[in-house]
Amino acid sequence: MRALIIGFALGAGLLQLQSQLPGIEWYVIGLVLAGLLAFTARRFWQPFLRVPLLLTCGAWLGFLWAASFALYYLDQELPAAWEGHDVTVIGTVADLPSPTGQGLRFRFDVEQVVLQGGVKPPIPPRLALSWYGNQRYQAPTEDGEQAAPARLALPDLRPGERWRLQVRLKRPHGNANPDGFDYELWLLQDDVRATGYVVGRPAAASAPASAVNRRLDAFVWTPWHVIDTARGWLRDRVYQALPDAPYAGMIAALVMGDQRGISQADWNVFNGTGIGHLMAISGLHITMLAALCGGLASWLWRRSFFTGAQLPLRLPAQKVAVIVGMLVALLYVLLAGFGVPAQRTLYMLVVVGIAFWRGRIVRVSVVLCLALALVVLLDPWSLMWPGFWLSFGAVALLLYGTVGRMQPPQAMVAAAASKHWGAALVQRIKEASHAQYVVTLGLVPLTMLLFGQYSLVSPIANAIAIPLVSLVITPLALVGSVLPTVLAQFVLQVPHLLLVWLADLLQVLSAMPWAVWQTPLPNGWVFALALGGTLLVLAPRGWPVRWLGLFGWLPLLLNAPVAPAEGSMRVTAFDVGQGMAVLVETPGHRLLYDTGPYYSAESDGATRVILPYLRARGIDHLDRVVISHNDNDHSGGAVSLFKNMAVDSVYSSLAEDSPILRVAPLATRCEAGQSWNWDGIGFTMLHPTPASYESDKWRPNARSCVLKVQIGRQSVLLAGDIEAVQEDELLNGRMAERLPSTVLLAPHHGSGTSSTEPFLRAVRPELAVFQVGYRNRFNHPRPDVYERYGRLGIRRLRTDESGALTMTLGDQLQVEQYRKQHARYWYGR
Repeated sequence: MRALIIGFALGAGLLQLQSQLPGIEWYVIGLVLAGLLAFTARRFWQPFLRVPLLLTCGAWLGFLWAASFALYYLDQELPAAWEGHDVTVIGTVADLPSPTGQGLRFRFDVEQVVLQGGVKPPIPPRLALSWYGNQRYQAPTEDGEQAAPARLALPDLRPGERWRLQVRLKRPHGNANPDGFDYELWLLQDDVRATGYVVGRPAAASAPASAVNRRLDAFVWTPWHVIDTARGWLRDRVYQALPDAPYAGMIAALVMGDQRGISQADWNVFNGTGIGHLMAISGLHITMLAALCGGLASWLWRRSFFTGAQLPLRLPAQKVAVIVGMLVALLYVLLAGFGVPAQRTLYMLVVVGIAFWRGRIVRVSVVLCLALALVVLLDPWSLMWPGFWLSFGAVALLLYGTVGRMQPPQAMVAAAASKHWGAALVQRIKEASHAQYVVTLGLVPLTMLLFGQYSLVSPIANAIAIPLVSLVITPLALVGSVLPTVLAQFVLQVPHLLLVWLADLLQVLSAMPWAVWQTPLPNGWVFALALGGTLLVLAPRGWPVRWLGLFGWLPLLLNAPVAPAEGSMRVTAFDVGQGMAVLVETPGHRLLYDTGPYYSAESDGATRVILPYLRARGIDHLDRVVISHNDNDHSGGAVSLFKNMAVDSVYSSLAEDSPILRVAPLATRCEAGQSWNWDGIGFTMLHPTPASYESDKWRPNARSCVLKVQIGRQSVLLAGDIEAVQEDELLNGRMAERLPSTVLLAPHHGSGTSSTEPFLRAVRPELAVFQVGYRNRFNHPRPDVYERYGRLGIRRLRTDESGALTMTLGDQLQVEQYRKQHARYWYGR
């Protein structure tokens, strides 16, 4: 059975790597082949014959199951013809609405779609909606300039409310970058097949029932709405009891699994010290709470709740403890939002509980495999997230490194038998330390494969944080959140104070220069060698030459960032949505042109796209950053970048009092004529002129830093947001002879005020790159401008269609489109 389950998981994972779903003929072939393999496997008792057959059979079944799962949900997707249309829907608010800097985000379960001109729009059953607090997102001007936005009073949305809303939708689409977060897959896993926003303001209370954006019912009863309401109630109580407390969001995360109140700065500290897994309802917390409640129930039951009922004679106290523990675990997992680590823990506890109830002994590996089967069966996409591998990997390592091997010395056994509490305590500490050693060492290769970094201070941080958070802070937070308000305010201050002390200690640890070991993401063979070496080191005592396992780590330790070959350069145009961010790499230097847009207080182009990419490549230093101008979509990620990445110097056209320049290292003003050479590659600034800084008639676009990068006969022209006037100045200025380029970053994203035909004829690019957001509100690139490029024979690529673009220039131009090179079946259906 274990081989069949492992094969099932491998098959489901293999499906997630496909560019398209299999046709119906593959379902027939797969089912027939799986049946034949299963029948053949029954005839063999030898493991070396039976196990491969069961693995293959399970893989076919897992592949077909995941494909069927995907096909069902993908068929609910919003048709392209209905994108951008206003439709009226009736449904309920699902999950907890999330406040943002611009308004609210929430899930909406559609119950009814109102006819549009006698036609019923094919709207998916679940939507991801935003309700903005201003009108700038709904009525932009043609060139993207905005008037002062009018503020809208937004309702206090609650889970379970029924609303009639007018919404404008689009198909699921996210940024597609190497080693970046796959937003489209995340939406697919949550059964969201359309995103959009609410059009207009809430209707007045006196408005008729047919009015749009009107609350119809205060609560619609369903089990999930009850759970979401309970989660919202707990969250509100925590924030009410801890007003303005810096770590109230962490208390809420431990109580009901809502991590949105934890700031990005705190996450950086937690991840840098390796305790991020504790700042949520993890398997450790669930097990602890289930054991605590089960033990309390057993203690009370044995004493018949201080009555003479003699309850243990009717039902053994041990079975009562199992029932109570499983029920508490189920409740806590539901409050946690049913994440993969929580699911795994719940399923394992249920399997163990059922086995105990029936008086059967179950192998721990069987328990783990049954939990694996349930997780993959209910959610095949769970294999695509780091939490799945870290969760099951940690348990598997504990099985490998501890079960059957942690035999205490005979003296300790004798001391424990004689109830010598001191010796028993020492033995417990040794066992816990050995388990922590196994997990800490064993997860290094997997952690490096998933994140490209590992916290060297995590053993110290976890040794302090695990008992403190699991045994003190979490129980106190849970008890305090359900107490009356007066008592809650008093009790919750204790875990919050402990979190303050813990956070101070973690900040000290994370600030150490050697706190985090960072390398590029290892490739397959480097990971395999490191994992094999780790397993050899953790092998049982007496295993020959265990020390040779250390050599398996050498490729991982020596893994270094890969730079372009001599005589070439690499240019990466990131998919940051509606914005610009371009990384230029020479054999020995790196330059970043623009930093992408600002999305929210916790997210921008740097934190969401640029920094994850640099870390995955093992890049911890930039030689120069050029910020073309002050517009949000070009400079929105600058502050985050400077706070999290070492940068030697900055060139920009920003005003001297810009907040960005206050944190920028060695800032210099862009001026035409500036030039430098790195590794035989020339960099020349073509715009703006020094005189333009003296005039106050120009918008920031007009002062965009225009940079040309030249390697032999190949070159890239990074044009920022210059418009027709600046293009004409370049055509008639002293830099005109430098305009011809192989690649042109389309000025102002292809707006109607730029990319004039004389300018394009002067540049004569082979390729034009448009960094634009999917269905952006500015309508960039303008259809007539986009057609102008095509009419001149210029190849056109858009990041909203191609994802990130990686261009290698040297003897010739080579272009890789991320969505094509990394094609997945959920892209662009």
